[in-house]
Amino acid sequence: MKKKQMATVISQEKLIDGVYSMWIKTDGIAREAHAGQFISIYTKDKSRLLPRPISLCQIDKKEDRLRIVYRVAGAGTKEFSNYQAGESIAILGPLGNGYTIDPSKPVVLVAGGIGVPPIVEAAKTAKECGAKITIVLGYRDQNTFLLEELKEYGKVVVATDDGSLGVHGTVIDAMEENKIQEGVIYACGPTPMLKGLQAYAEKYRMESYLSLEERMACGIGACLACVVNSTEVDHHSYVKNKRICTDGPVFSGREIEF
Repeated sequence: MKKKQMATVISQEKLIDGVYSMWIKTDGIAREAHAGQFISIYTKDKSRLLPRPISLCQIDKKEDRLRIVYRVAGAGTKEFSNYQAGESIAILGPLGNGYTIDPSKPVVLVAGGIGVPPIVEAAKTAKECGAKITIVLGYRDQNTFLLEELKEYGKVVVATDDGSLGVHGTVIDAMEENKIQEGVIYACGPTPMLKGLQAYAEKYRMESYLSLEERMACGIGACLACVVNSTEVDHHSYVKNKRICTDGPVFSGREIEF
């Protein structure tokens, strides 16, 4: 059940230019959350009414803590980057669905850019299930983040746009080069990457579960501002679309159309 509450910043650090990691102490939200979900964070500026959706990077149910890793993209996230330990922060969550890991098949975690953070908790969940894990990460260049942490969970393959680290190209290029052709794909990243993974999964007859990145307004499914075309009629809107904030952000690759 989603809740709105005042949480507390435990710590914050800069990972690379423009990317920050924040731990938040919650009142029950972390204990209910799971890999692939997100929270909405409200700014302290009353002129900005809409919260910012940010995916969950790590979940500590025992201590009721959440970790978010986010990129500064505007005034709201710039404000968040200045928060210090002990400050209060208004959040709503946990929101959306998430990843359901099937440990009976090889787990292929694929992420690009700011889609990397939610893969951390998914990797942790997969390892706890005893799954065989391969992780494929896409970055712009060698200025990576969360890479060393993810190496703790399984084999990691890296692709960079400029070729400065790993395979020169996309995550699809890296998967082809490393012959990653079996298992279930669990992915998060920009739409072109997810579209490519959808086609890749179909090519090799793999299942895929894709977490979509999209600008959101309400975050609770009321406004229909964040929708994706679907292969079936939505029972809320009676047209062929899905609401990313509530029906997603994770979808089977077979149920959406890019």
